[in-house]
Amino acid sequence: MKIGMMSFAHMHAYSYAQALMALPDAEIAGIYDDDATRGQQMAKDFNTTYFSDQAEFLATDIDAVIICSENNRHKEMVIAAAKAKKHILCEKPIATTVADAEEMIQTCEKEGVQLQIAFPVRFSSGMQHVKKMIDAGELGDIIAFRSTNRGQNPGGWFIDQEQSGGGAVLDHTVHMVDIMRWYLKEEVKEVYALVDSYFHNIDIDDAGILTLEFANGVIASHDPSWSRFSEYPAWGDAMIEVIGTKQTVRADAFGEHLVQYGKDKAINHVHFGFDMDFGLIQDFVHGAARGKTPSITGYDGLKAMEIALAAYESAEKKAPVYL
Repeated sequence: MKIGMMSFAHMHAYSYAQALMALPDAEIAGIYDDDATRGQQMAKDFNTTYFSDQAEFLATDIDAVIICSENNRHKEMVIAAAKAKKHILCEKPIATTVADAEEMIQTCEKEGVQLQIAFPVRFSSGMQHVKKMIDAGELGDIIAFRSTNRGQNPGGWFIDQEQSGGGAVLDHTVHMVDIMRWYLKEEVKEVYALVDSYFHNIDIDDAGILTLEFANGVIASHDPSWSRFSEYPAWGDAMIEVIGTKQTVRADAFGEHLVQYGKDKAINHVHFGFDMDFGLIQDFVHGAARGKTPSITGYDGLKAMEIALAAYESAEKKAPVYL
């Protein structure tokens, strides 16, 4: 498949492009980026063609696109790609408003193209093992979840409300809510949250605490934050604890690592587990090539984003929000 990259504004674009390079049945057939310096450098790094014009890029014979722009530009790029009949993998969150997400989903359905949302945590071997245990009944009935997604402040457009649509709570809630929905096959009906900036002197949230209740009565807590300092030996975590009537299990998507000690007393965490980003890209490429319904749909992206936006509303109202 010929895949085009749309923007390298999000750091995940680099690992997605590297994953494409490792797939024998895919190629990076072009890069569009409105940052010419960045786009030209990426085209050089990945041995492909740079396009400064989006329409010209979408008019080529690429089969699909991977969108890694600023969050507020997802809608524009998804709709343009859908109308050009390209299958789409869009970085999370799907959008910054429910209305935009719904329009994106509807447009892709109308144009007959696939819209998949980038939730690579689903491809963690630990997360997938827990999913198999749940489906096999090994945990019994699920009673509760406890999850965390704590990392470093990415800075740049991520801390610009207009471009990002939200801070750490939006950035680091959607992954784990998606995992909960995937495990439980139920929707959240109530959200209560505390949201603020605790770790950085910035005008956007860098942490929060969410409590959730699902339609079937399962309760959950989630801790999303940009609380890791730059010298921390690992980027962060994406952890879920699943409490069942038979047993409790815990998985961390970043937990498969060795602790490396350097001569200068530096400590580093060296990952040895399955590459989640590669799993995501492989799934997208093979699914699009076979015309399969995406494993992670636009609707999945919408429901995960909806919970994060409800958390902001709850924090502002100082009251639960019901969905």
